[in-house]
Amino acid sequence: ARSFADIGDIVRGRVLYRGNKQEKEKRKQLKKNLKTIFENIRKENKSKLSTLKDEQIREYWWYANRATIWEALTCDVKSGTYFRHTCGTGTPTDDKCRCLIGDVPTYFDYVPQY
Repeated sequence: ARSFADIGDIVRGRVLYRGNKQEKEKRKQLKKNLKTIFENIRKENKSKLSTLKDEQIREYWWYANRATIWEALTCDVKSGTYFRHTCGTGTPTDDKCRCLIGDVPTYFDYVPQY
């Protein structure tokens, strides 16, 4: 299982999953694909991103898109007994494990696997 934080680390280039040797080629391909994706993001946003390092672009993208990624990961969570139903302040989450103001709850570890 991967946690939401693991996904963020992978996107930002911090830590790639270090599974068995059979996964080595998959990790290489993922790294290559992410490099291409972020090169394209740099090209499409030259005015904003041309002076940033690759790591900074990855951080920028993750910060801009993490809520959307969380929504995609939890879009089909209906009952959510797997999750706590509060948002850290004691306010309840709605039916899709999201805080009422739309923020990603910070205490989540693992997302459900299908």
